[in-house]
Amino acid sequence: MRSVAETLAAVVGRVTRLAPESIDLDAALGRVLAHDIVATRALPGFDNSAMDGYAARSAELPATLPIASVVAAGDRPGPVPAGHAVRIFTGAPVPAALDTVVMQEDTQRDGDRIVLPASPVGENIRHAGEDIAHGDRVLPAGTRLRAWDLGVLAALGVARVDVGRAPRVAIIGTGDELVDVSTQPAPGQLVDSSAHALAALVTEAGGVAVRLGIARDTLADIRAMLERALAYDVVITTGGVSVGDRDHVRAALDAAQVELELYKVAMKPGKPFSFGRRGTTPVFGLPGNPVSTLVGFELFVRPALLAMQGASVIERPRRGVVLPAGYRKPAGRAHYLRARVEGDVARVHPKQGSAMLSSVIGTNALVEIAAELTEIPPGGTAPAILLEPV
Repeated sequence: MRSVAETLAAVVGRVTRLAPESIDLDAALGRVLAHDIVATRALPGFDNSAMDGYAARSAELPATLPIASVVAAGDRPGPVPAGHAVRIFTGAPVPAALDTVVMQEDTQRDGDRIVLPASPVGENIRHAGEDIAHGDRVLPAGTRLRAWDLGVLAALGVARVDVGRAPRVAIIGTGDELVDVSTQPAPGQLVDSSAHALAALVTEAGGVAVRLGIARDTLADIRAMLERALAYDVVITTGGVSVGDRDHVRAALDAAQVELELYKVAMKPGKPFSFGRRGTTPVFGLPGNPVSTLVGFELFVRPALLAMQGASVIERPRRGVVLPAGYRKPAGRAHYLRARVEGDVARVHPKQGSAMLSSVIGTNALVEIAAELTEIPPGGTAPAILLEPV
């Protein structure tokens, strides 16, 4: 069996980056920049006041000066005679030749004149380009765009962006015991919950999820659904990848000319993970137990989807956490524990079975216990993969 690190490296090394596409800015949240964004304008584009107050020439202060005009945001002020000041509001352009702004709290009005103290050059002025200069590299290729990034791009006048194409991901559930969520399960049947969780995870990773349905436990049915799925960019199957009498996924992959390149990983849950390709189309075989499915997605599929989009960061952030109760296990496989991290402390869920769906409720991290370890003592530390900001 390969280690988790070896498997991840092999998977990411075998997927192909998708060609970029141009999309509207408002559709770019979570997408990956295909090219650097270089500023074609400065921010701010003009010198403007950082305060409500009075703009003047620093060399003429302190002084009591007549007020030549009032300048508000959006105005286009004309020249200001020497020996004059202007009333100015926050965000308003600073008239040419004026080089300082005195906040109104430091002034005293005297009829149509204003008493101004000494004020240095540049005081309370936001200068053109001091935020972003023309020609600055604002965002590098490989950046996964956040909401705040979109605001910056809008300020720069970027209405469309080139991003890695969103991978189209076909999801197949396998098993005679599975039914759709709209069906009341009969005795011995289970809702195909993994398909819905996977579709959401694919979307969160920037992909487009398509649930093709449930293939029954026959070679013919699984192969037929695989052939449909291979028209997409990525295929994910769940269940049937083991070696039981009714586990036909491996045989169906072979019949569909999918070359199986990886099988079994030294991890718990999720050991019977498989990966193969037909041409450049990656096919991920995830285990049937729902928690195993989700852990396998997090460790291998999500990084692969981001790599296909050209992301510079493909793994979740990690943090060292304290395990108050410690943890014991046999050596040989890495364990991934569902936990709630608060601060630097991980509260491991008491139910860690691979079919225990309740263990994912409130989970925001997977605590990784390395394969070679057998014990984390109470109060010891281990790395945690953060599934959401903590």
